[in-house]
Amino acid sequence: MIILNNLKLVATKRPDGFPPIVQRRNRLIAKIWEQTQLAKAQQESKTFAPAVIRSVKDVETGERKNVETPKRIKPWWWTAENGKLCLNVKYGSKVLELAKGKTTIEIGTLSDLVPTLDVLKAAVTAGELDAQLDAMSNTLRSGFVRK
Repeated sequence: MIILNNLKLVATKRPDGFPPIVQRRNRLIAKIWEQTQLAKAQQESKTFAPAVIRSVKDVETGERKNVETPKRIKPWWWTAENGKLCLNVKYGSKVLELAKGKTTIEIGTLSDLVPTLDVLKAAVTAGELDAQLDAMSNTLRSGFVRK
């Protein structure tokens, strides 16, 4: 017991999980991080393809094997007719409405893309897009309801 006396012992309960809005924020922040890494790689003329472990069934033996495959990440940005980059924020496969009727962020050049994604990440962390995330989550959830 002498050794344990050197430690600070407290009676606390581990939380069961995060609230749903925090889980949604974390999911969107992870996707923004992927887009940031993809943009940085594109600026350096490299590729960004994180590895994903998938379970594949072997045709000959019938056994399941875990195979590491590259994850395909589609960029959220494109070049508009006026020559500027435009960025859509996606939650799942749906485009997130950032303001009433506005879904796109206009960016000047590719070098402005990473700072814009960092600002977007800060906004999500601060909870500025919680209402939009909640609405989008309800929209996505309604697609899974039995008819």
